[in-house]
Amino acid sequence: MHITPIHTTALRLHPQQDLKAELEAFVQTQGIEAACIITCVGSLTQAAVRFAGQADGTLLEGKFEIVSLAGVMSRHGSHYHMAIADSTGRTLGGHVMPGCLIYTTAEIIIGILPHLSFWREPDPITTYQELAIGFIDPKDLIDPKE
Repeated sequence: MHITPIHTTALRLHPQQDLKAELEAFVQTQGIEAACIITCVGSLTQAAVRFAGQADGTLLEGKFEIVSLAGVMSRHGSHYHMAIADSTGRTLGGHVMPGCLIYTTAEIIIGILPHLSFWREPDPITTYQELAIGFIDPKDLIDPKE
C-alpha cells in the first residue's frame, strides 16, 4: 500500500453565512474529489440539524458554540455532522442541514485527500445514499514540485 500525504487548507466563514452552503460551494469551486473536516471552531445564531432517527430537520435559534464538526466532502456529495452547545453548555448534535447561520465566525481546517475519490450511491441495505470510495493510483497524481 502506498500512502500519500494529505493537503490542508483553511476557511473562515463570516456572520450570516450558511455553514453547509459555504462548504458545498468550496468543494464545487475547487473541484475536490475527496476531503474531510479536520477541525472547526465557531458559533451559530441558528442551527438546522436532523437528529438521529428523525425524517425531518429541526431549526434551533439562539447563540450556539460549534464544539465539533465532522464531515466527508466531495464535489459529488458531502455528509456533515455537528455538535453544538448552548449558553448553559447543553450539547446537541446531528446531521447538518441548510440553515446553520454563522454568528461571529467559523474557522475550519480541511484535509484534501488527493489519492481518493468519494461519491454517494444507494446502499441496498440502508436504502440511503452512502459513501462510495475510489482510489486514485499515485502514479496518476501530479507532483507539486513539477
